[in-house]
Amino acid sequence: MSIIIEKSFPLTQKLIEELVADNLVTETGYAVSSGGRRPLTYAIQRNVMYMVAVAMDQFVTKIAVIDMQNHLVSSVTRIFLSLTETHSALQVLIDNIAGAIDTSGIPKEKFIGIGIGMPGFIDVKKGINYSFLSLPDNESITKHMAFQLGLPVFIDNDSSLIALAELRFGAAKGARNAMVINIGWGVGLGLILNGALYRGHEGFAGEFSHIPLFLNGKLCWCGKAGCLETETSLLLIKERAIEGINSGRVSRLNTLSLENHETAYQELIKAVQEGDQFTIELFSKAGYNIGKGVAVLIHLLNPQKIILSGRGSAAGKIWEAPIQQALNEHCIRRLFQNTNIEISVLGLEAQLIGAAALVMENYNEISFLKEETTGFELSQL
Repeated sequence: MSIIIEKSFPLTQKLIEELVADNLVTETGYAVSSGGRRPLTYAIQRNVMYMVAVAMDQFVTKIAVIDMQNHLVSSVTRIFLSLTETHSALQVLIDNIAGAIDTSGIPKEKFIGIGIGMPGFIDVKKGINYSFLSLPDNESITKHMAFQLGLPVFIDNDSSLIALAELRFGAAKGARNAMVINIGWGVGLGLILNGALYRGHEGFAGEFSHIPLFLNGKLCWCGKAGCLETETSLLLIKERAIEGINSGRVSRLNTLSLENHETAYQELIKAVQEGDQFTIELFSKAGYNIGKGVAVLIHLLNPQKIILSGRGSAAGKIWEAPIQQALNEHCIRRLFQNTNIEISVLGLEAQLIGAAALVMENYNEISFLKEETTGFELSQL
């Protein structure tokens, strides 16, 4: 701890003792010895501070109140919110976050901030999403939301936050270089380089899904054709499942529709987990194409780990064989033979955990931002 906060050991010990005396920190027992005396460990009390974590994709938004030990305070609120069709999506989001805070029963002053993961091209520093939820004249989403909610707000790309969750609490913990692939309605990528989340010059690093790998003539939502996403996403799997069922393919899938994305996702995951041959074919083909993209990543970055995360990771080990096959065919063996492919253990909650971690990553800014948001509230009276 003294190394992390760059303070002397006696001062660090004194600070911890004061925090324990104020009931802000509690002892959690002894850690495993590394050769000498076993070190005593501490944790922040669960009820000292709380965060609102928000996980958004193109169709569904999840909102949770989380304590300082990453425990859900109440059940997750789910709202069906289409980012591509709803002009009032931002206000709907604000209203639902305010509702989650109110119904939690926790005094507002105990909340330290709101972390939001969302798809799109996001400028983290300015708080702008250039793809969705945009405001006139590229006004900052974070400032707009903080003004209305009276709390600091932080946003980041959904795939970056999933990678942050894996880095702090999941399969990438302790890894120096790892690629976290977010398999969802699109296919995203979070980069962990030299033990830290890498966002690039403007925060747009990791747009894995828009690598032009295919000559299929399919238009991607980004405006280009042949992007990786056009042959790999859960949305593509769902569309091909419906096409196959309509053409007479035998499958336990028989109720999929283009309208209800969440129900379709649950049915697809259930079918692949139960061994439905047609669904396995669809996931395997998508997995192979993801593997072609992974081969590019390995050639460029030589990662220690490739971690499959996001909602699609619920399909489990079905991804591993086709990705490995693609690597065998498209990647130089010497480059990938020591790269491990792993399935996330965080699963569907990875983005929520990452959103909470985003608040803590910005903890040093929170006192200043809280003063600003308090000012906003007073000015409205």
